[in-house]
Amino acid sequence: MENNVIILAGGQGKRMKTNMPKALCNVIGEPMLEWVLTACENAELDDICVVKGYEGQQIEDYLAARKSKAKICTVMQEERLGTGHAVMQAADFLKAHAEGNTLILCGDAPFIDAETIKGALELHTEKDCGVTVVTSRVENPTGYGRIIRTENGISGIVEHKDCTPMQLAITEINSGCYWFKTADLLEVLFDIKPENAQGEYYLTDCIELLIAKGKKADAFISANPHVALGANDRRGLLALNDIARYEIIGKWLDEGIEFCCTDGVSIGNNVTIGHGTKIHSGVILRGNTTIGENCNIGNNCIIENTTVGNGVNLNNVQAYESVIEDDVKIGPYVQLRPNSHIKKGAKIGDFVEIKNSTIGEYTAVAHLTYIGDSDVGSNVNFGCGVVTVNYNGDKKFRTVIEDNAFIGCNTNLVAPVRVGKGAYTAAGSTITTDIPDNALAIERGRETIKEGYAEKKLKARTEKFEAIHGKSEEK
Repeated sequence: MENNVIILAGGQGKRMKTNMPKALCNVIGEPMLEWVLTACENAELDDICVVKGYEGQQIEDYLAARKSKAKICTVMQEERLGTGHAVMQAADFLKAHAEGNTLILCGDAPFIDAETIKGALELHTEKDCGVTVVTSRVENPTGYGRIIRTENGISGIVEHKDCTPMQLAITEINSGCYWFKTADLLEVLFDIKPENAQGEYYLTDCIELLIAKGKKADAFISANPHVALGANDRRGLLALNDIARYEIIGKWLDEGIEFCCTDGVSIGNNVTIGHGTKIHSGVILRGNTTIGENCNIGNNCIIENTTVGNGVNLNNVQAYESVIEDDVKIGPYVQLRPNSHIKKGAKIGDFVEIKNSTIGEYTAVAHLTYIGDSDVGSNVNFGCGVVTVNYNGDKKFRTVIEDNAFIGCNTNLVAPVRVGKGAYTAAGSTITTDIPDNALAIERGRETIKEGYAEKKLKARTEKFEAIHGKSEEK
């Protein structure tokens, strides 16, 4: 039987005071929609329809740029007339999957998880339900719809404002997540009416309609206490970030990861960390980042969509879309821009920037150096202040530095240029032609000394200063 997903992501979120769809607001560096999509993929649901609305093109652009394991389509909800109305826009998608089950999720409720999705589906199919509601038990259910249970399932959901005093005491709440038998949902979806104060079509009305038709309705209580949580404003969004941050740190603590201090630490939902690794304060790990075993991730590192090998030591490093192999030491104050590949045992010192380059095994880039669009071999040594001059104002070119080369301090390598195996450049040289293997390249202008030049310049500067600020008193 085919199972599929509809994600409701058409909300504007006016109280967020943003020009983007609410579902694209971030929790730990990832849009809330991404959290929901990841949960679906982890639950092996790969046929998804996203209902977009406010600034829908932004949703479209995000999905187009996303590396997805799932097949994702979109439909437009031109008017935001409630959850039921949103699902109606996906009628063609439902009809194409009429033989299976459909999961309805909110794109701005980021904490849905694969275990809950799978558990609810198991209950749904085992009991042959027309609808199964995912629920949560909370200490303070204020504002949430209450689940009315019966001996054989549920009889419906009562919104908070409509609850009797006895129903207000119920702590089992609706998460806004539902499994429907798709054919049953189609049978009642267009029968719901906007007969409420908001004049909206409520998806929850489908439950009562299905029960009236003799279909079974039940509820699955998620073990995840945060499954129902969403945010309507920036304060609420910050609360979601705090919850996610501590939950993820807690998960890695349980896995044996050492945290020296959690101040400023933020770890994304898709990050993996190997055993024996130590995380210091201010570390931000985002996107599809993988940290190997026995690493030391020092203060204030930002690592995004990057693979880090085993035994790596990073200190004040920013790395984006790069690869760092085993036993590399980098920092402090180093930036790895996209498509950088640092091979085993390399050392990158302070104030170094590397972009779209490969740094070979055991190569040392000590400090104050820029390497862009370059292919560097193994056991190369860079002196202080080296620059690969990769851009002529129109096009970018590559530099090749072969094994065992020695690049002297303040060398400019003007690409395209090749430094041969074991070749040396003298300090202060600007290299514009290829250097043969084992050669020494020296390129320095002739030194010229003009006696008295500085004295004249100093006198002119002093006179100008005194004209503006007045003559300094002698001490």
